Amino acid sequence: SRLARNNADWQRLLEICALADTLILDEDGVYDPASFNDRLLLGLKGTMSEAELHVIKARLRGGILNKARRGEFRCPLPTGLVYDHSGNVTLDPDMQVRETIAHFFETFSRVGSASQTVKAFRQEGILFPSRLHDSQTVFRPLTPSTAMRVLHNPRYAGAYAYGRRRYRRTIDGKRIVREQDNDDWTACIPDAHPGYISWEQHQENLRILKSNICHKWNAAVASPPREGPALLQGRAVCGQCGRHFHMRYAARRGRQEAWYVCDRARTNRGEPLCQAIAAPPVDEAIGMLIAEQMTPAAIELAIEVRKEIEARHKEADRLRCRAIERAQTEADLAQRRFMLVDPNNRLVADTLEGEWNEKLRILANAREERERAREHDQFILDKAVHERLVAMTADFKKLWTNPETPNRERKRLLAHIIEDVTLLKLPKRGTTKAHIRFKGGKTQTLVTISPKSPSQQVKTNPDIIALIDKLLDDHIFSEIADILNNQGYRPGSVTRRDQRNARFTTKRVTYLVREYKLRSRYDRLRDRGMLTKKEAAAHLNIHEHTLARWAEYGLVTSHAYNGHYYLYELPKTDLPQKQCSRWNQLVERLAARK
Repeated sequence: SRLARNNADWQRLLEICALADTLILDEDGVYDPASFNDRLLLGLKGTMSEAELHVIKARLRGGILNKARRGEFRCPLPTGLVYDHSGNVTLDPDMQVRETIAHFFETFSRVGSASQTVKAFRQEGILFPSRLHDSQTVFRPLTPSTAMRVLHNPRYAGAYAYGRRRYRRTIDGKRIVREQDNDDWTACIPDAHPGYISWEQHQENLRILKSNICHKWNAAVASPPREGPALLQGRAVCGQCGRHFHMRYAARRGRQEAWYVCDRARTNRGEPLCQAIAAPPVDEAIGMLIAEQMTPAAIELAIEVRKEIEARHKEADRLRCRAIERAQTEADLAQRRFMLVDPNNRLVADTLEGEWNEKLRILANAREERERAREHDQFILDKAVHERLVAMTADFKKLWTNPETPNRERKRLLAHIIEDVTLLKLPKRGTTKAHIRFKGGKTQTLVTISPKSPSQQVKTNPDIIALIDKLLDDHIFSEIADILNNQGYRPGSVTRRDQRNARFTTKRVTYLVREYKLRSRYDRLRDRGMLTKKEAAAHLNIHEHTLARWAEYGLVTSHAYNGHYYLYELPKTDLPQKQCSRWNQLVERLAARK
């Protein structure tokens, strides 16, 4: 019986039949499961049936594996490969499918990333073929999962592969698929049939995909060139610990800023940050060096770039032409179906007429898309690209610093010239030393000026501090602020966007005097022998109000040490004496002293 193929189900059936007093019969006889001898015999037969099933499956599986090791077992083929009448694997006879897949591998070799390949297909308006379960091929937008599946499939490299995945069933009946290593595959026969790429190129593609995986421990060197402004992505090495820098980006002051940060010691062991270096000064110095190195070969490079762009546009246009040919074929087929139908059968005729009109709309859309893409490509090639190539021929530095040049292209160019750059920050000198190692083994060292930190940028110029220190001998804070503003000096906060029009004020000068611990004007006047109001009044034996009036009329000299209080300087000889103001006015006394 079918239940006997599974010993557990067979034993469960015997138990149920024994409880229900049910007899079991086969071609050999009748058995009572309630009897020990019959139960034992039935159990033995079930075990033998299960063993027989296992032997049958093992033989069938062995035959499949033997054929797979010889490369003769027929497996479902990916899109772009088909079996011919003789059972051999060949490329898809559809030229649009073949050229689209070939263009896919060419684009990946150029951009070096699956996601960038998907973006390139979307920008060029190219659809990717996909085979349905009924062997029908449709064209859809390329997705990252499809790109990864095509890149990992060895059949596109002409290799016969079997056993790439292992399937298992879980307790709830679901199937689990696990990828296996190349060494665990049942069969892998390179050059077994025609392919779109070579086996060596397939291995190189796998290596690129593996290096693009940004794990936490290798994120600094594994990622492909991206859009970020940090030019030394994956090539900047810390001069203290020898590890690669991480990139850090932040949008500040209306622009994107980048830093090279070495923080593994702090992340893993809680140690202080190793180094954090601003990217713009280093990138600018490296860019100037690259421009100098590339200037002699600018003309040759311009010609190569021109050829590459033209070939890329021609390939995209050829794929669009294939899509138009396919749409034209389907429209002609729909037309023939409509012309062969009986005109009296209006239900069928209306349906076929609708299909014909739909195919014509698809054809018209394909033609419009091709014309629009051709105009766009022609504009790019004739205008922008021509200007860039002329600029490259005349001055590579101008092209390198052009804001329209993508950062990804700069990094790709840099990867062919520079192996790595070791950066060492010298905080005391305010510089960063960059040791450059070129591909050919040549080395060169550059020194760049480190940018000021935000706190240093708003710091007041030391020359202004020295001038304030000098002015404190003769002026108070408000007077010093007016003098600085009239001479064109500005506080350090003008570097901030919201304080572009900042000026010196009494509070700012007071803050600077206290922050930089400058000697106050009060102490300076006291050192010169000035007296307070109380001391001067006691010395002259007069009241403080009388001293204020004498200072007002010039009998004694007063020196302000802030906006409200004064110190007094008494004459060294001929001290003024106290007299009656009614008979001897202060004005007359001042005239008499002069």
